[in-house]
Amino acid sequence: MALKEGKLYYSISEVASHFDVAPSLLRYWETEFKTLKPKRNARGKRFYTPVDIEILQHIYLLVKEKGYTIQGAREKLKTNKRKVSADVQVISKLENMKTFLQKLRAEL
Repeated sequence: MALKEGKLYYSISEVASHFDVAPSLLRYWETEFKTLKPKRNARGKRFYTPVDIEILQHIYLLVKEKGYTIQGAREKLKTNKRKVSADVQVISKLENMKTFLQKLRAEL
């Protein structure tokens, strides 16, 4: 599921659905990665900003797709954030291209 563009805040269920993970995993990553700090309302409900989602993309890429451990991902994010950012951007562009090609194929 793609997140709606232009929103200021996303719920934990929207973000979990986008990454196809359980909300509990997002809460766990929040405890392990200090840069991930979603906003909370008075009741404690989490709201993720686009910046938080970008951080989650980096974490997801390293942990889920490249197989890093939590500690390894933490170290990689500290030392080589630009490389991880570039990887996330390339993956995002490829996903957009895939969607476009699938729509084009359906029209033919």
